[in-house]
Amino acid sequence: MNGYFRFQFIKQQLIKSLMTFKYNVGLLKKIEDIFKEGGYTVRYEKGNFQNGYCVLEKRRVVVINRFHEIDAKINSMMEILVNIADLELENLSSESAELFQQIRSEKVDTLFDK
Repeated sequence: MNGYFRFQFIKQQLIKSLMTFKYNVGLLKKIEDIFKEGGYTVRYEKGNFQNGYCVLEKRRVVVINRFHEIDAKINSMMEILVNIADLELENLSSESAELFQQIRSEKVDTLFDK
């Protein structure tokens, strides 16, 4: 394992240990719903993305590396949710809005705990 991938693995494990979410297919689907309700399309494609994902903001498309493990996909999607500016929050269902707030607050907390 080269240095970059080892760093990414350790970073993901650290973030995962700090989060209170259970990383499973159910959580992945709920996060996909947030994107869908917020006006974005999520696609899983092969590619050489620097962080495992690519955001095409003008097209409102999020592309996730399909070869990543589920926890890496979830971490990538959470990172995008924290940084995306034009997500249509008013269209989120109450369940999606609650999960979005949880993700945003916990991801921001882990960023400032360093």
